Amino acid sequence: MTDYSDGHLKSVLQDNRTIAVVGVSMNPVRPSYYVARYLGLKGYRVIPVNPGHAGKRLFGEVIQPSLTAIDVPVDMVDIFRRSEAVPEIVDEALEVFPSLKCIWMQIGVTHAEAAAKADARGVTVIQDRCPKIEYQRLFGELRMGGFATGIISSKL
Repeated sequence: MTDYSDGHLKSVLQDNRTIAVVGVSMNPVRPSYYVARYLGLKGYRVIPVNPGHAGKRLFGEVIQPSLTAIDVPVDMVDIFRRSEAVPEIVDEALEVFPSLKCIWMQIGVTHAEAAAKADARGVTVIQDRCPKIEYQRLFGELRMGGFATGIISSKL
């Protein structure tokens, strides 16, 4: 399912304050970078996860090589990986975060079986959506003239 009510999405964004972003890039033009940065600027604790950059710092946090390496509770796992990588990430998240509330798969990322597995464990699943875009839309930050990606154009 990728059809979610505004109330449901808003609740997810309000109730999940610590987010592990799997597949985050250090390149500021990549969507994973600017989505993670945006969420951090909105008050979320963003824990970057990318084995290729493990140990480096991004947004005030050390980039972790995997979800297993994170030593604090995580509310939400935001997945910036291809759909075929989702089952392994979901399995790892369910194993290491007993109080996990949400698995969020970015635009273009879906996996029905992994979603069903998380849902069966009581974890909310959002697929094929971007938390940055939804936050901007639902909390009144998306103005006319913005692009579909959630980037806001400057006033003329």
